[in-house]
Amino acid sequence: MIDINADITVGQLATDHPLATRVFERHGIDFCCGGGIALAAVCSKKGIAVGTVLEEIRRELVDTEDPAENWSQAALPDLIEHILKTYHEPLHEELPRLLKMARKVFEVHGEREPQMLTALLETYSALADELEGHMQKEEQILFPMIIAGQGAMADGPVSVMQQEHDTAGEALRRLREICNDYIVPEAACNTWRALWHGLAALERDLHQHIHLENNILFPRALVS
Repeated sequence: MIDINADITVGQLATDHPLATRVFERHGIDFCCGGGIALAAVCSKKGIAVGTVLEEIRRELVDTEDPAENWSQAALPDLIEHILKTYHEPLHEELPRLLKMARKVFEVHGEREPQMLTALLETYSALADELEGHMQKEEQILFPMIIAGQGAMADGPVSVMQQEHDTAGEALRRLREICNDYIVPEAACNTWRALWHGLAALERDLHQHIHLENNILFPRALVS
């Protein structure tokens, strides 16, 4: 029996057992910005049976032949390189691509769904701008400090990054609400469908991205 229990925070479960994030995504459990809350409390708030979630996590850990890589013990420069290559570099391309698609869908279908598509464009535009500035601060200030062994002096930049993560997390929740859980409308054109799929993928990737920083990189860097 794998030793996991409901008193462990969801962030720690995601750190120790990366495959648990599959279960958290399935149930809409916030393991990145809300990672400091115990699984039992999260499940209680969402009305989910905690035993069911624990069993699903155990099943993922036992049944998956290709386990997810655990970054909790990686050297900090290696972890930062992984974050840059896996998340930052794709985001610099994906954020403007999705914005272009959102504008096109709004221009073509805005009269049919004015409230939804206006809210979507406004929310996503703000998120994209925030993320670009956020990544620039990490790449130019915070990450070089950590690589240089100055993580213990980075309380200020880390605090700012965590606050901005919270803002991004709220924007992701708002986008999911606006887009009706990314259920594609029957009359949606190909661009509209691609936008919904792209936004859902963006959400999944940002959850993992923020988790690696909030729950692994930042805590370790601050005591390095």
